[in-house]
Amino acid sequence: PAAPIGITTGPDQATIARRERIRVLLRSPTFAVGVVLFGIWVLCALLGAQLAPHNPEATDVLNKLTAPSAEHLFGTDNLGRDVLSRVIVGARSVLVIALLATVLGTIVGTTIGLLSGYFRGVVDEVVMRVVDAILAIPVIITAGLAVVAVGQSQKTLVLVIGFVFSPIIARTVRAAVLGEAQLEYVEAARLRNEGP
Repeated sequence: PAAPIGITTGPDQATIARRERIRVLLRSPTFAVGVVLFGIWVLCALLGAQLAPHNPEATDVLNKLTAPSAEHLFGTDNLGRDVLSRVIVGARSVLVIALLATVLGTIVGTTIGLLSGYFRGVVDEVVMRVVDAILAIPVIITAGLAVVAVGQSQKTLVLVIGFVFSPIIARTVRAAVLGEAQLEYVEAARLRNEGP
């Protein structure tokens, strides 16, 4: 017998499509490797000091710059410190800086892209020329100059990385806004004298 009108008997098309995408993603070797690597970084960030085979700050000038070996899997640095231990303990800082810089870059880039794409005209021209000028300089040079000029600290790194990557996000958001601003519902809102 047919189901009554308005009552669904199974999952809708969106649910089926979502399940299929998840199934394909879980079968992807690239996804599996990425999850494992990210899991290792998170584990190192949470349990860094307990996982490190040596004290990351202990120096041994007699064993400086040694090649990887059974005792020091990644070798030692110029002060004789175990590189693997330093990588494991440093994972927390790396993840925190990356997360904060991504959030900052996304907020700044999205704001710039929204304003530039929506208001167009002089605002768009000025903002996009500044963005193009920033993008014309290689990212590593921009970041290096900013760190040298301002100094090395976690706050500085977050600000520099967020600033360097915000123009890329701004261009992407601007392109989306330019397409969306031409749609009928935006024009209808403007005809109703809605504010920006």
